Amino acid sequence: LRRCLVDFRPDTEITVAEYRNGNDPVNHVRKIPGVHKVGDVTLKRGVLRRTDFWDWIDQVRRQGVEGQRQVTITLNDEAGRPVQSWTLQKCIPLKWTGPTLAAKGGGDVAMEEITLSCEGLELSR
Repeated sequence: LRRCLVDFRPDTEITVAEYRNGNDPVNHVRKIPGVHKVGDVTLKRGVLRRTDFWDWIDQVRRQGVEGQRQVTITLNDEAGRPVQSWTLQKCIPLKWTGPTLAAKGGGDVAMEEITLSCEGLELSR
């Protein structure tokens, strides 16, 4: 999955469970950290003679969680040097979208995209 345009806005959330002890003298809730969630990520690229997106979807369809992968997204500066990286853990593809094929012609580039669901997100600089 190299060299993709990424529609990526790092998104992570920790839910809160509200709890009140029955013997608390003050009538208020305590907020306890709960489940950690990571938002979906969409990768886009021009159509190539490669089937790696489709192969991954097929692997997950046939093998389930055995098809999970780790994906690293790296932001580079103008000189191509890495600035920051995000590592998405235990990813599976949710959706693949093929190119729009329009008979009208024009200069549109045929694009494909894949949307990933991830269980974890790590940040490195």
